[in-house]
Amino acid sequence: MPYKGLKQYIDQLREMDELLEINEFVDPVLEIADLADRFVKSSGKALLFTKTGTPFPLIINMFASDERLSMAIGRTNIEEAGIEIERLFRQFTIPADGFVAKVKMLPGLAKLASYIPVKINRKGPCQQNIITVPDLDILPALKCWPHDGGRFITLPIVHTRHPDTGEVNAGMYRMQIMDKRTTGMHWHRHKTGANHYEAWKKKGEIMPVSVVLGGDPVYTYAATAPLPEGIDEYILAGFLRKKKVKLVKCISNDLFVPEDADIILEGYVDPSEDPVWEGPFGDHTGFYSLPDSYPAFHVTCITHRQDAIYPATIVGVPPMEDAWIGKATEKLFLSPIKLTLQPEITDLHIPAEGVAHNLVLVKIRKTYPGQGMKVVNSLFGAGQMMFSKFIVVVSNDVDLRDYTTIPNHIFSNTDIINDIMITKGPLDILDHSSDNFSFGGKMGIDATVKYREETGRRSEANFRPEALLTVFKPLKGCIGNNIR
Repeated sequence: MPYKGLKQYIDQLREMDELLEINEFVDPVLEIADLADRFVKSSGKALLFTKTGTPFPLIINMFASDERLSMAIGRTNIEEAGIEIERLFRQFTIPADGFVAKVKMLPGLAKLASYIPVKINRKGPCQQNIITVPDLDILPALKCWPHDGGRFITLPIVHTRHPDTGEVNAGMYRMQIMDKRTTGMHWHRHKTGANHYEAWKKKGEIMPVSVVLGGDPVYTYAATAPLPEGIDEYILAGFLRKKKVKLVKCISNDLFVPEDADIILEGYVDPSEDPVWEGPFGDHTGFYSLPDSYPAFHVTCITHRQDAIYPATIVGVPPMEDAWIGKATEKLFLSPIKLTLQPEITDLHIPAEGVAHNLVLVKIRKTYPGQGMKVVNSLFGAGQMMFSKFIVVVSNDVDLRDYTTIPNHIFSNTDIINDIMITKGPLDILDHSSDNFSFGGKMGIDATVKYREETGRRSEANFRPEALLTVFKPLKGCIGNNIR
């Protein structure tokens, strides 16, 4: 079901006994994060802090279970959404032969079109309150770890637009609060937001930026999803919620945001300005990411709904809330990978113990020699898979989530000389283990059961040296006849 803001989602969490409401004051500086860390690691409930010292309650850990994440994307379980996406992809990737078959596709096309976001010509609930003299201190932004550089907005959906193509993007990039009207904008060099920033910088123009907080929780998930550049995240959100997203124009810039969001921060980034020093920040690797230079985001207006609730998360030593978001991505994006890139893949798993995309386990239906290494090579160049440090491919009879047996399978089917590939490529800029910033080594492991051709041994019964003469003898004449 689509939710009209965080309050409606929180009401359902309360009804499903998935929410703990805390009505005593808890400080957003370190204390809320400490409680959230304890609860997420003990499979605890979502936490709603009603007294934060600000006008807004705060919700955290709202995705940190299979049940809550399924509710957030409007399903009874995550697998259900994955099956729907696979059905959709099969409908449009299998060629339709004949007029009747093509006509049968029309209802599917109409349904897909119904997920495209629509702009409406009025104010939305997210604009019930308009603050034209903004003050970021009204937000219960968290300081999560003792050595963090300050307080951070940790679940922002950052809206940008390319100045030439008009393509829009909704991405998630942490934002350190610098003062009452300024934050850092931590978009990585590999991300779409950074690409848009470079385009505005080349034009020498101010870049409009708007930040969404809250709304239907599916918006937050969609902003983290590994969609191809140029694909509107609100199409995915519309598909998941089974209802198109309605967008309203911001008050102080020309960007559009969901009408049912809780809080909107409107503003701009000036590419001609010197960057700000952002960080350190206790990150999902379990280490502090070091301070670095990032663009400054200037807030020109804050709008919010009357019953607005501030969403937050905390990252750090796994498992954290982002581990459940990663599980959803596994289920939802396996089908597109199978049907458009690697049809032999039957399952894909990114263990929380591997820290985000550092370790990827892949199961394939193997039918020819070399197929395991072919999958490794392909995935290292597939979208956000490019950040993976280790990709391990196993045979189809292996349970990727059985951590007691999968090591035995890998060790039993991996020859160090022939089945391990060392290469280099892009890394997450938060990777502290590489000698070079955002670039370093990777390893691919083909741990599939091997065909005879892959063992490096030749059968004397099948290998006849005289066969080579049959092959090469005609070539001698061809080469001689074509010399000029």
